[in-house]
Amino acid sequence: MLIKYDHTTPTKPQLSPHKHTPIQYGAKVQYSAPPGTIAPLDNAGVKRVQGIVGTLLWYGRAIDNKLLVALSTIGSHQASATAATSAAIDQLFDYVATLRNDGITYRASVMLLAGHANAGFLNGSTARSSTEAHIFLSEEIPAPAFNGPVLTIAEIIKFIMSSTAEAELAALFIAAKNMVPLHQTLIKIGWPQTKSPLQTDDNSTAVGVTNKTIVPKQTKSMDMRFYWLRCRNAQGQFRFYWARGNFNWADYSTKHHPPLYHESHRPIHVG
Repeated sequence: MLIKYDHTTPTKPQLSPHKHTPIQYGAKVQYSAPPGTIAPLDNAGVKRVQGIVGTLLWYGRAIDNKLLVALSTIGSHQASATAATSAAIDQLFDYVATLRNDGITYRASVMLLAGHANAGFLNGSTARSSTEAHIFLSEEIPAPAFNGPVLTIAEIIKFIMSSTAEAELAALFIAAKNMVPLHQTLIKIGWPQTKSPLQTDDNSTAVGVTNKTIVPKQTKSMDMRFYWLRCRNAQGQFRFYWARGNFNWADYSTKHHPPLYHESHRPIHVG
């Protein structure tokens, strides 16, 4: 039974008229999505969803990385797809058909590998978080200038993150692990690399533990990630730094934004 507290008389609770309907307590309260009650698709419908996700995943990685967040969410439900999954696929097709001349703009640079990492805390199903990264080539400056991505990461973190700091640290970890082979490949083909700058936002704790400006306590679940990042920092492979969210290009791929947000940010991310 749900209880709603009236803000005008906070000592007097009111019972919810709907037993299973969440009551909005305030703007900062987050509710998980209700359990699915929509009928599942048959085997042919599931195969259709899987085939479309696979096809659009290639298109998203090669041309339109703005599809990856939606594909990540749909892909996590494709084995147990429902009519709602099919409706999400149709909406994705409408987006692709509307913006059929999409693309990515690349500019000349000194070929320094850089990256922006970001995490969405508890914004996935079953209390999971998501991670995103925008990995690109730029210049040796404190805050590398924008360029088209050589790799965009948009995935759901498999493990449950116990705090925002841990989610941001996991985002740095996943981005850095994907940047290591790119870092070595650039060196092999004749582009010497200094420390690859890797930016995070929202939570400065993740940068603090990797740069040893914060002394961690009771963070055993985070130990492997931040010790690996510290090791790579000591080897001179990465330079971890913090910046505000509106200067983090991975933030665009963090969550499902409304159409107005996409329209205002497309000139930046498409070029």
